[in-house]
Parts: sequence; structure tokens; C-alpha cells
Amino acid sequence: MCLGSFSQENKKLDSLLKAFNNQIDGIEKVKTSQKLYNTYKHKNPDEAFRYANFGLTLSKKINYKSGEGLGYLNLAYYYRFLPNIDSSRYYFKKSVNTLKNTKNQESLWSALNEYAIFETLQGNFNRAIELADQGLAVATKMKHGTHMVDNIQRKSTTYMDMGKLDLAMKETLNALHVLDTIKPENKLGKAIANGDIGRIEMLRGNYKEALKPFNSALNTLKELKNDHWTAVLYIELGNLYWYMKDYDEALKNYRLSYELGEKMNRDDFLASNLANMADIYSKKGDNKKALEYLLKAQAITEKIGSINNSIINYNMLGDIYYRTNDYKKAIYNHTKAIKLADSVKALDVIRDGYSGRSKAYEKTGNYLAALQDQRQYQIYNDSIFNEAKAKQIDELKTQYETEKKEQQILLQEKELDLLKQKSKNENLIRILLIIGLLFSLAAFYAIRQKLKRNKLEKEKVDTELAFKKKELTTHALHLAKKNEVLEGLKQKAEELKTSENNKNGYQQLIRTINFDLQDDNNWENFSKYFQEVHKDFNSNVKEKFPEVTPNELRLMSLLKMNLSSKEIANILNISPDGIKKARYRLRKKLNINTDNSLQDFVLSL
Repeated sequence: MCLGSFSQENKKLDSLLKAFNNQIDGIEKVKTSQKLYNTYKHKNPDEAFRYANFGLTLSKKINYKSGEGLGYLNLAYYYRFLPNIDSSRYYFKKSVNTLKNTKNQESLWSALNEYAIFETLQGNFNRAIELADQGLAVATKMKHGTHMVDNIQRKSTTYMDMGKLDLAMKETLNALHVLDTIKPENKLGKAIANGDIGRIEMLRGNYKEALKPFNSALNTLKELKNDHWTAVLYIELGNLYWYMKDYDEALKNYRLSYELGEKMNRDDFLASNLANMADIYSKKGDNKKALEYLLKAQAITEKIGSINNSIINYNMLGDIYYRTNDYKKAIYNHTKAIKLADSVKALDVIRDGYSGRSKAYEKTGNYLAALQDQRQYQIYNDSIFNEAKAKQIDELKTQYETEKKEQQILLQEKELDLLKQKSKNENLIRILLIIGLLFSLAAFYAIRQKLKRNKLEKEKVDTELAFKKKELTTHALHLAKKNEVLEGLKQKAEELKTSENNKNGYQQLIRTINFDLQDDNNWENFSKYFQEVHKDFNSNVKEKFPEVTPNELRLMSLLKMNLSSKEIANILNISPDGIKKARYRLRKKLNINTDNSLQDFVLSL
């Protein structure tokens, strides 16, 4: 801090103290004690506690409920960093319940927001989401866009901590949508949102994609001179470079964040960066320095009462002791991590604890315990893998469809070349398509038989069902591409007809293709497979919307598959304009207004 700003801050403090000493007991003195509490809370917690207590006592005496609610909030914040978790939670609840009975919506929002942050740090993620939603309701009632963004971003961060990256991205995009409506531009909110996008991409393993939003956010935060969020971004950048195994760059960013933490007197930043730097030194083989840093980090972490960080630190201590051949201490620290992680149901760190302890048990010759821990590791790892796989279904589906489309384009080009070379063989293309269809039928039949044989094994059933969904998508795309290919061949035959003598043969080819375009067998097969995957879809639609025609049910089935309008047009053999009209008529019949998405409505059925 420069001398000028230090002097200015001292003048402000002197002015507050003078006003406090001269004021009579009343609301204004409560407000001044609140300002003094805010001035002291990071620099001198004991002095801050004294003013928090004074403000609370005076508020009760004069029956000033807003002051009483803020007094409880100040005590909750104080005990959070003492730490005394039970007392902190007690005063958070008192603060929220008291402020709910006042008209002071701003203070109620602040209490809910701080309470949500507290529960996130304790690993009570579901409770943190509930509190963020309550805060969002208050902010919405106030029509306070910036507060709304804060709550939405709080939910996004919590979902990231839970490993629910799809929900985290959804909330981040919601925050950006609100930010676009705020005038003048909220640069801080957009920088935080960019940081969230970078973090989500990093956690998904998209390291290069994460770098751009991170750097954009960091540049804005430096411009705004916001030390708090700049320190956060340096940590995230350090984590990104850690994943990229650029340990020197990671260490550089952790140190920059640590320096800002010292400047702000923030123990949480100091602890986090010490642990991160310890991990870097361990990676570099300097376990002595790593252990020194990590023990400092853990001492601060226990002081501020962050369960999440404590679990991570205990596992890191276990790993370092393992590398230094102190297997008893490795077992001790992994055991502490497992117990803490189990209390908050943090699956990924429980898994890491069992894995580390298993290796340590093996080194001590306790092979039975090592085997048991390895089995527990496998159970948690499988659970995490299955959950992660479920979250990536949409991504895999998109990738799969893209690859299939590329293959089908190549197939179409080969078939056109073949037609030029063997123009007398009118039925060749049809035969090839029928063979392809038979292969699809055989694959579906094999899947169905396998599901019957393994119906008692839930995990295998789930795997086969996921595969069947992919095959159903393949079949839908095959239908779309088949009609597209046949239409192209029809046009090609028309062109060849004018330059060949055997016009009758080409007329027969065109008639054959026309017949295949009108053939309903392919649709019947698709419908059968669709109903196997989406068992209740058709019955639900008919029950809720009995007026829906068979053709409209076909359209809804294809929308359920999340296909594009072009693909649907090819499958139904109608023009894109025809699809637009069909969608419009269906929207009216289902009574869906223009503000809502027909696609989303069908997907929800």
C-alpha cells in the first residue's frame, strides 16, 4: 500500500472513531459500529469482534431488527475465521431468520450470500445451492441484476466443486445472459464469468480453450485493480499450467496470488497457494520443501476451518510422506482425509485417499489392508467414471454424429463414382443400401439379445442402453442420408438420361429410387428401435395430446432424437419449408407460445 492511501485510510478510521465516541445510543451509532467492524474485520479481528458485539447489543436494546440481523452476520463471519464452525453456522442462521422479518432486503441478501459461501467451504454443497437460490429470489425481487449474477455464479462455482460441470456451464451462461441486460456494463461480473468458463474448460481437460477466457478475465481484473479476484485468477492459471505440466509457470502464478493474499491479509489465499506450491516442489522432487510448505498450509487451513482444503492437504501430506518412505505417517494422513471426505461425501478425494493408503499399506507389508483399500478405490473410481460418462453423453453423441456424417459423405462420393462406371446395373445402389440396413438390423438384434441375457446385471444393462442410444442415432442419420443419397442419384440419372441411348433403363432406375423414397419399412424399423430406447414417449404423447396425428408423432420422435431440421426433412422426404410448416402446426396443437422452444418441450416429455 502506498503512503498516500495509507494516510487516507487512517483519516477515515479516525473520523469513524470520533463519530462513534460522540454519538448517542441509537440507530446511527449502530451503523457507525458496523462501519468500524468492516474496517477492522481483516486487519484486527479482535477489535472487529468488539464492535460487532456492541452493535448487536445496542440493536437489541433499541429493538432495531436490521442492526440485530447484521450483528449476527458479523459474529458469524468472525467465528468462520476463528475458526468455530458450529458458532459460525449458528449465527448465520440467526442472521437470516432475523433479517427475513425486516424490510432490509439488501442485508438479507448479504447474509444469504455469505452463508452460501460458508457452506460451500464446509463441503455442504446441496445446502449451499439452496442458500444461493434463496439469495437469487431476494435479488430478483429487488430487481438487482448484479446481486442476481453473484448468486448464479455462486451456484456455478458450487457445481464445479461438486464435479457437475454441465450444470456449472449452464449457470455461467445464465449469469452472462443477465449481465448482458445490465447498463452500464458490469465488467467485473463478465470477468468472473469468463474465469468460470475457463475453469470449466480446464476441468473438462480442454486446456488450450481455457487459456483465452482466463487471460481475458485477468486483464479486466487488473484494469479494475480488483486484488481479490485477481488473486483467484492467478490460482486458476496456476492450476491450468499444473495440468499442462508447465510447473515453472504454475509456480509463478501461485506466488503472484500469494503476494496478493499477504497484501489483503487473507489466510484462505495464503493456505491455498502454500498447498499448491508444495505440490509443485513435490513434483520437482524437493519433498523437504514441499513438506515445509504443506504443513504451513494445513495449519492455516485448520485455523480457518475449510474442510475441502483440509481433505486435499491430508492426501497431499500422505503422498509426500510416502515419497519420503515414512509410510506410517502416510497412512495416518490418508486415513484422516478419508474420514473427512466421507463426512461430506466428496467422492473424488475419498478415492484418492484409498489409493494412497493402499500403496502405503503395501509398503508396510499389510497386504490384506492394501487389497481392501484397493477395492474401495475401485468402487469409488467406477462410481466417478460412470457419473462422468453420463455427463459426457451429449458431447460423445455430437462427436459420433459428426464422424458418421463425414463417413456418409465419403460413401456418397464413392457410390456416385460407381454409378458412372457401372451405369447398366440399376439396382446396385439399392442393394448396397439394403445390405447396410441389414447390418444395422443385425446389430440391433444382437444388442437386444444381449440385454435379455444380462438383464440382472444393472451396470451392463446401462452400458448396453447407452450403446443402443448411439445406434438409434446412427439409424436415424442413416435414414436421413439414405434419402439424401437417393435424391442425388435420381438427379444424376436425370442428367445421364439425356446423353444415353438406353433411356428406358434410366427410367426404371428413377422409378426404383422413387419407390425406395416412399418405402415405410425403414421408418417402421426405426420406430421399433425408438420405442425400445424411449419406452414411454409415444404413450405419453398420445395420453397428453390425443389430437396429435401419426405424422406429427413421427416429427416429435425425430425432435426427441435432437436431429436438425435438414436431417428430419431428409427422413420424412419433405422440403425444409414443409418442416417449418409442420413445426408451426405442431406448436399450435401443443399450445406452445413463441417464447418457448418446441425442441426443449419435446425433449422434456
